[in-house]
Amino acid sequence: MTTTTPRSAGATDAAAPGTSAVPAAPPGGYDAVPELVWLLDELTGDEGPFSGAALAGLDTREAFPAQACRALDEFGLPRYYVPVEHGGSLDDFSTVMRLLRAVSRVDLTVAAAHGKTYLGAVSTWIAGDPDRAARLGRRIGEGAVVSCALTERHHGSDLLAGEVTAREAEGGAGWHITGEKWLINNITRADLVTVLARTSPAGGPRGFSLFLVDKSRLAPGALTPLPKVPTYGIRGADISGMEFHDALVPSDALIGEAGHGVEIILKALHITRTGCVAMSLGAGDHALDLAARFTTATTDGGTPLAELPHVRRELGAAVAGLLLAEATGLVAVRAVHALTGEMSVVSAVAKAYVPAQVDDLVARLLHTLGPYGLLDADGHGSFAKLERDHRIIGIFDGSSLVNRNALVDQFPRLSRGYRKGRRDEQGLVEATDPGVPLRPFRPQALSLLSGIGASVVAGLPAAVDRVHDLAASEAASDRLASLAGRLRQAADRLHEEMAAVRFAPRAVPGHAFELAERYELCFAAAAALHLWLRRPDRVDEAWLRACLVLVLTELGEPVGDTERDDLDTLADALLTARPGAVPSLIDSLEGTTP
Repeated sequence: MTTTTPRSAGATDAAAPGTSAVPAAPPGGYDAVPELVWLLDELTGDEGPFSGAALAGLDTREAFPAQACRALDEFGLPRYYVPVEHGGSLDDFSTVMRLLRAVSRVDLTVAAAHGKTYLGAVSTWIAGDPDRAARLGRRIGEGAVVSCALTERHHGSDLLAGEVTAREAEGGAGWHITGEKWLINNITRADLVTVLARTSPAGGPRGFSLFLVDKSRLAPGALTPLPKVPTYGIRGADISGMEFHDALVPSDALIGEAGHGVEIILKALHITRTGCVAMSLGAGDHALDLAARFTTATTDGGTPLAELPHVRRELGAAVAGLLLAEATGLVAVRAVHALTGEMSVVSAVAKAYVPAQVDDLVARLLHTLGPYGLLDADGHGSFAKLERDHRIIGIFDGSSLVNRNALVDQFPRLSRGYRKGRRDEQGLVEATDPGVPLRPFRPQALSLLSGIGASVVAGLPAAVDRVHDLAASEAASDRLASLAGRLRQAADRLHEEMAAVRFAPRAVPGHAFELAERYELCFAAAAALHLWLRRPDRVDEAWLRACLVLVLTELGEPVGDTERDDLDTLADALLTARPGAVPSLIDSLEGTTP
């Protein structure tokens, strides 16, 4: 977790409440993350829009967090949704992850509502028209909200079944869009909406196109907003729909080339799925912080819950789960820059694994705390709200099932790449060493399939060999070497099973999804191992051992009782940290752990 710091010298004051002015880009060297953490801390006071009472009240009324979103606008967060080449401040996706993680740590509804603008805009960034991208960048800088309308009521995630149509107007005067988009975040409040529409009656991969619809330029009656849909979590978010009635949009609303809509949006999802990990990590931070506060303050027969051995062990396992999720998320967002051609694999792993891991973390804490976990301990029902809100993150930008299906489709490439040790060594170093500067993101390097597999996992055998070398020189423990060796053996067996999977199109066997889950665990463990090897002096080896213990346990591999003791080390790190400081790999790697 990023530590709260005093406001940086020279920072500009926020715009007056009620305005939507976005401050100009700050000077070089400005670190927006501690500045935002400081601001959120200020706004969580009794009268602030991020206070527990205010957020709980909005949740009860299922009301949109307009004041909180306006505060983020005034801070200038929309700048980080716009690449620097289009006039914004986005030059490092890990910065965006940390900013949205900071917001999600306080409230997921606000993060989901505000961060949607990037999903709405990213297709324009990827399509590559610099003039249109610059225009959109200016609009976002002026406060415009952007949404993305992909799904429809009767087709869910099956984009190729979409029935919303766009037909070219006579004389090339534009396009007429007709049909309904449904279950879309921010579509009613958005100023602009990216719409996927069928432009060929036959459909198919080249039968759809993307349009950036400016609602202010539509004729009266051209669209009808649909009622807000009640949801289990993020109750205040604007999740609804919109029906287009032969809405005429200008020719320059087309994003990229006609017929390339599905390809563009699939590449865009490689980025936005990875971005979703920020919300899950923030939720995990919040859950662990609440659990630490509660278990140290609540007594059971005069004994604080945190002193009960089984509670400490479960807290340690929860911390290990979050560290694995953080390792996966950090490597994934750096891979956007460093391993761009592999993002079809990396994004699928990140989106399937990280939200599921945080769901498991929350469930573990609820089970451990028993009835105490259901109590309104802070007067605002924070834990119950967090549990409800986070369940929605797993279905954003493709559910875990959709992303695991994407992994299964690439099993032959992944198993072949692992067997042959194919990897982009320089890209792997950049992705797994936060001290190495990242190359600029090149959208044109995105691919629907990875050419070599996944460098993070293909590099696991060499990483394990390195651990054994360190153990031989007494720079690492024999226990770590043993755990790493068992991880490699499990990964070897997994890739043999993956290579044996055969299926007809659209007939994926059920056991393949279980293999995909095991692959995610191997990826997470490999990410943690690579990160530790880059900076072993900054990350406690016991943390890495605890992560490997958890992965091996979930893989069904034997783990000794003594090895599980490292989970207690993580529990100690959580319970002895200052309030609000959850153990973090990022903080450790950067040397900022309190």
